[in-house]
Amino acid sequence: MRNTPDFASLGRHGDIVIVGGGLAGLFCALNLAPRPVTVISAAPLGEGASTAWAQGGIAAAVGEGDSAESHAADTIAVGAGIVDEAVALGLAREAAPRIHDLLEYGVPFDRDLEGRLAVAREAAHSARRIVHVRGDMAGQAIITALTQAVRATPSIRVLEGWSAEALLTDGGAVSCLQLRKVGAPSAPVLIAASAVVLATGGIGHLYAVTTNPAEASGQGLAIAARAGALIADPEFVQFHPTAIMVGRDPAPLATEALRGEGATLINGAGERFMPALHPLAELAPRDIVARGVFAEVAAGRGAFLDATQALGAKFAQEFPTVYQSCVAAGIDPATQPIPIAPAAHYHMGGIAVDQHGRSSLHGLWAAGEVSSTGAHGANRLASNSLLEAVVYAARIAEDLAGRELRAAPASFDCAQLASDGAHDPAQEQGLRMLMSAKVGVIRERSGLIDAVRALAALERDAASPALANRAIAALLVATAALARTESRGAHYRSDYPAEDPAQAKRTLTTLAEARGRAAALMTDSAVILPFPSQPQTALV
Repeated sequence: MRNTPDFASLGRHGDIVIVGGGLAGLFCALNLAPRPVTVISAAPLGEGASTAWAQGGIAAAVGEGDSAESHAADTIAVGAGIVDEAVALGLAREAAPRIHDLLEYGVPFDRDLEGRLAVAREAAHSARRIVHVRGDMAGQAIITALTQAVRATPSIRVLEGWSAEALLTDGGAVSCLQLRKVGAPSAPVLIAASAVVLATGGIGHLYAVTTNPAEASGQGLAIAARAGALIADPEFVQFHPTAIMVGRDPAPLATEALRGEGATLINGAGERFMPALHPLAELAPRDIVARGVFAEVAAGRGAFLDATQALGAKFAQEFPTVYQSCVAAGIDPATQPIPIAPAAHYHMGGIAVDQHGRSSLHGLWAAGEVSSTGAHGANRLASNSLLEAVVYAARIAEDLAGRELRAAPASFDCAQLASDGAHDPAQEQGLRMLMSAKVGVIRERSGLIDAVRALAALERDAASPALANRAIAALLVATAALARTESRGAHYRSDYPAEDPAQAKRTLTTLAEARGRAAALMTDSAVILPFPSQPQTALV
């Protein structure tokens, strides 16, 4: 029997609710102060967000001789023909002011001997423009500083240990969130909202091998899609080529900055394999490097990141996070190559938003990895993710500050709420294995059809909202991957290995359309419907 959610137990606090405790969510809350907001976080602040795991840093044209135009050009080149150029340029131009904001919150970015911000180079950047903290600790430093600032801000109420599992609407506008306490069987709780900002992160944990925390399981994407939001580019999943394969879940990350400092990729025979695949070799775009690593692993030769010559004894000092991950597994990266494999790392797709972070649903904004702004196209440029999160978080706060929000409802009809069945870990692991095998680094038609059918059945039969949401997020990725009959950026089809100029456009879809495609495949495996070239619903 379904439990009836308690509508009032969480109270009211300004009626702006931000879901997510990473960079986007916390920065948005801070920028809204002193306006009251509630921040919902499934894990304690700083522990469940991908921000804390980000090793590379933030891309910003703050170095001598660099420019926002050059940064945007690199972003567009890597995005494989579908980057929104105006969005990319706007992002690059706002980078320096947002770095200044983070400095004001106490983020200790590295500086050179003259006191200027130190900048490093990463893959596919034409200049040194990545600001770091102690080499590979930028993410942790940023989230630590913002967490302290949030806890010291009276206008921000933080509710930790709550997961958002449904987004409810009234008259076509967002009005309420359904939450559930994490970690123990409990009844759902409703919290009223005049505006909701989703900053829930990505989908990496839908895959068996990922660098993302367990909270990055597509929940935000799914609840927005279930509420009717337009979804953009869900097929484009970036696989980081150098996850450290030491039997941990999530897999530790060997930052791209290592290759920027001269580390090489070798196979088990000690041979470099990237120079034959791309002129930039180890610094080629991530999708190309990921496929190169995948090919070596699939062929049984193994793949390794070798920093013994480039860094050697300096490894521990310059990259302490990676060093500790290796040492904990019995590997000395100063003298030994590091075993690696591609891992699900970043989702270019997400909730379609405009330049203000507004979704197609009235009252719903999105920022960070759960959103899709058009800045990344088919392949994200290294270290643009934290930049996008902080830029759009600030834009959303500005947009909300200038709006008169409608009053949140005093009650709500709960008839549409999902069932309360127990979550099945075995089914979740089966979903993750399916996604890695059928919707991973290399995809093809028959495997994608198998995945779509299995995910549609899993969503239909899921006993818990959490599992249904995972199945929905995965279904959006798989149906879009099946419909894009070409290879572009991070989306690689072995049966369509070339780019198709006619498909050089973004995917725009809804959950209803994804379910329709799945239903067609249940009866006729030959039917693959193309995605529309224009959104069904305009952004508001």
